[in-house]
Amino acid sequence: MSTSSPPRAGTDADRPPSAGVEVTGPPSAGVEVSGEPEDGPDADSPVEVCTEAFCRTGARRYARQWAQEAARLGFVPTSAAESERLLLVHTVRLAQAVLAEPFAAQPGYDVGRALVDAHLTDPGILDWSLRALGDGFRDLVLPTCPEPVAARRIPALQGALAAGFARALRERTFSQQERIAGAAWVARDRVEQALRDSEARFRAVFAGAATGIGIADLDGQIIDVNRAFADLLGYSVTELRQINVATLFHPDDAAGMWELYQELIGGRRDSIRLEKRYHRKDGSVVWTDLAVSLIRHDDGRPRFTVAMVQDITERRELQQRLGHQASHDPLTGLPNRALFFDRLGEVFATARPTDQVGVCFLDLDGFKAINDNLGHDLGDQLLVAVAGRLADRVAGQGHLVARMGGDEFVILLDQDAACRDVTLVAETALAAVAEPVRIGDRHVSVSASVGVVSGPVGETGVADLMKAADVTLYWAKAEGRGRVACYDPDRRAREQANEDLVAGMSVGLERGEFTVDYQPIVNLADGSICAAEALVRWQHPERGLVGPDEFIGLAEETGLIVPLGHWVLLRACEAAARWLRDFPDARLVISVNLAARQARDPGIVGTVSEVLRQTGLPAELLQLELTESALMATAGEPLPALRRLAALGVRLAIDDFGTGYSNLAYLRRLPIHGLKLAGPFVEGIRSSDRQGLVDGRIVDALVRLAHALGLSVTAEAVETPGQADQLTALGCDAAQGRYFGAPGAEDGITARLAERAARRRGDVTR
Repeated sequence: MSTSSPPRAGTDADRPPSAGVEVTGPPSAGVEVSGEPEDGPDADSPVEVCTEAFCRTGARRYARQWAQEAARLGFVPTSAAESERLLLVHTVRLAQAVLAEPFAAQPGYDVGRALVDAHLTDPGILDWSLRALGDGFRDLVLPTCPEPVAARRIPALQGALAAGFARALRERTFSQQERIAGAAWVARDRVEQALRDSEARFRAVFAGAATGIGIADLDGQIIDVNRAFADLLGYSVTELRQINVATLFHPDDAAGMWELYQELIGGRRDSIRLEKRYHRKDGSVVWTDLAVSLIRHDDGRPRFTVAMVQDITERRELQQRLGHQASHDPLTGLPNRALFFDRLGEVFATARPTDQVGVCFLDLDGFKAINDNLGHDLGDQLLVAVAGRLADRVAGQGHLVARMGGDEFVILLDQDAACRDVTLVAETALAAVAEPVRIGDRHVSVSASVGVVSGPVGETGVADLMKAADVTLYWAKAEGRGRVACYDPDRRAREQANEDLVAGMSVGLERGEFTVDYQPIVNLADGSICAAEALVRWQHPERGLVGPDEFIGLAEETGLIVPLGHWVLLRACEAAARWLRDFPDARLVISVNLAARQARDPGIVGTVSEVLRQTGLPAELLQLELTESALMATAGEPLPALRRLAALGVRLAIDDFGTGYSNLAYLRRLPIHGLKLAGPFVEGIRSSDRQGLVDGRIVDALVRLAHALGLSVTAEAVETPGQADQLTALGCDAAQGRYFGAPGAEDGITARLAERAARRRGDVTR
């Protein structure tokens, strides 16, 4: 309900009419309103303009107040300008009625209906309209109308407006009710038709569906079934209508199925979906995909159940066959690796931390040769025979035997197996495999290697256990055929440490973790430094300084010796070039070890040539050292690469001479410039016992032999003055060892060369 006051005379009476608003003609002759209701250029003029009995400014002011109040009180379906224009027409119409002769209240009635037709139906609008008509209408719109006339006629218009508004609103309400009632009847007819159509469709689906459909009450008594349901179970529809669903349950499923059914009809479930067995009328069993839904009353109470069944007997049999094939090896029939890992996972999931788990990893020895020589068909027959023996003698004891692939088998012992038991099982498996196998007209003998690992479940995992078994099998293979190897954590720790070194070696080379130390080599004749041997060191970020004896062998095994050797060669030649530049008279030779793998590298000659070119070091100042084993490992003629290196002018020497199995005739044909006597011979000559005398004679013979071949001799590991004196007496040319200086940084050699140069300058001065 509006609380604003009706318009009063004088509040805006001095404002002129808006542009284009015109009221023409006598009061009773009708009214024409033209133009827009908005204020024009002279809207604020203080001059009041009246035409005959009408005040145009007041009419527009009244209409504007009316429109604003209508917009404030409720929804108005038109714009503000359109509402003001419409209400201006009604304002003028009411003014015309007041001035008309003879007077009639009908226009008020018409205006009331017009408000409803314009959807201005809020009760507050009617209230405001009536009060405004009585309080401010005459003062604003009809300022010249006599008071007695307005006092008689305006209340009559108020009553007529209210009556017209109420009558129109009532008629509109009745019309809407009739439309709603009609729509409800139409909707009901449509719903009933839809229900009839739905029932017809359901009957058609129920009768003709290929899926079996059955309806039962809450006690399980069958109410109705379709033909597909009856055919599935071998009954007639009439017979099934007399049967309770519980009589159809398979005995193995009856208890669980009835429990689920009770949950369903008790309202605790809305549906059930499972694979279930049923008894057919002839006693056979059919597997079905069963879906049961609960149908409720409108108030939610369970009413009956609807079951849909589909025969999946063939599909289930196929799944079982496929499941067996997926978990068993097609050749041998043994469980495959997938089933093995499933069972192993179950052991770790269900066992206590202290329970033991044991695995035997078995691999046939030389099986590839059998396949290559006798053919894959015979090899497959051998695998089948071996698998049969393992199944009889090992799986028969309650252990799982699986084929991992190829000629590998694995045995999983139960949780109570100790290491001794695992070893006994492994020996049983080896004995079974070792017996000759008759295949056709052949007797084939084969052996196997077995890796054994066992321990508490809580101390390992599936992946770690199988990795340990694989490593242990590798140990058994390395030790020879037909062996059982048990897992040794200490040995594995050492191997793991070596693997970590290998993994970090290439990274360490990139990060600059390797350094080169240099050990002086002196001329025994005058004690002057004549060469230096480059020795690589590894400053490991975690293990500290790692000596070459710990990583050089690993580098050779993995092939990392090639990039590492190239790096050492480059650093050593750079140092030698600096020594040559600073001490040209010294002509110091740099000696670098060359591994067998480097010597066999096809690019070794090019590598050495490029390093010499980059550093500017003369080839005759570079000596490459190879061990006897590296040289003798090359069958036939000497490595062509050695001859090409010698042709470059590079010196070649045999390192650790005397510890290998040298063929002197073979060495005579090699382009060798010198020998380096192995440390054990040098160490032996310092003793005065019989062994010392023997070692001394051996060194004397080796030196004589080397000199006869035109080779220089350098002794290694010289640690005492006595050794140095004896080597000098035996005619050895040079020596190195802690007595002459331990390996150190480049600065140490530089200092000795500087001291030697200073001493020579002093001799010249004197």
